[in-house]
Amino acid sequence: EVDFVDMNLGCPIDLVCEKGAGASLMMRDKKLRGSLEGMLKVLDCPVTIKMRTGWSEGQPIAHELMPKIQGWGIDGIGAFMIHGRSRLQRYSRLANYEYVYKVAGSQSPSLIGNGDIFSYTDYEEKILGRVGDGDGDDTNNMLSPTAMLGRGALIKPWLPTEIKERRHWDISATERLDMLKDFVRFGLEHWGSDQQGVNRVRRFLLEWLSFLHRYVPVGMLEVVPQQMNHRPPNNMCGRSDLETMMLSKNCADWIKISEMLLGPVPEDFMFEPKHKANSYQRA
Repeated sequence: EVDFVDMNLGCPIDLVCEKGAGASLMMRDKKLRGSLEGMLKVLDCPVTIKMRTGWSEGQPIAHELMPKIQGWGIDGIGAFMIHGRSRLQRYSRLANYEYVYKVAGSQSPSLIGNGDIFSYTDYEEKILGRVGDGDGDDTNNMLSPTAMLGRGALIKPWLPTEIKERRHWDISATERLDMLKDFVRFGLEHWGSDQQGVNRVRRFLLEWLSFLHRYVPVGMLEVVPQQMNHRPPNNMCGRSDLETMMLSKNCADWIKISEMLLGPVPEDFMFEPKHKANSYQRA
């Protein structure tokens, strides 16, 4: 049972867009409409639609696409979400929340904002502080108090707790390792503990570690909170050997962490993140 199914018109990855999916669907009206109608014929839950501002930064189209979709008269669309960047921006520069607010002020149902939320103060500044009450001349009255979390939750899976409790959590390396232990346990329960299952869990774990290492512990920051586009400096030392390893952008250190949880890798094992950021050292 699921509460809703999200249709992702926001993925900027070349492999996805070249097949006409992801952000490409924003410009394929016939395919988009057919997909929505087909999904809602077989689902008994709402469908949400997540999109980018448009294909390029200078030509946003979300403010036109949302009313167009609503005009199709398809029942079962529960919400719209906008990531405040274009497809060509991918994740560069800051999310354009002024555009998100503009769209939210002219649309119904309410709009969920997404992008660069990395702390409870980001949430309160970008989302909660801009939600209107629906009265008067407030142009943001259709912005939902809900926020969609993406990379922020990949890098800081405890981010929802920070938002709920309104605090900057100086989580320890041991607590973070416990989260990884749970992740591995769930993976082995799902895929099995044979060699194939272990290999699959390790791959997913390493992909996740390629995001987790970007977190700088609160107790080590000169300015709190850390911003999404601020990355740890090279060779940063933590407050323990484990924290130092978790801060490393070297794939070999991620593999060592996986070996702590899943045992040694084969001699010929190699790993490179799918997103292949230039800053990563291949192992």
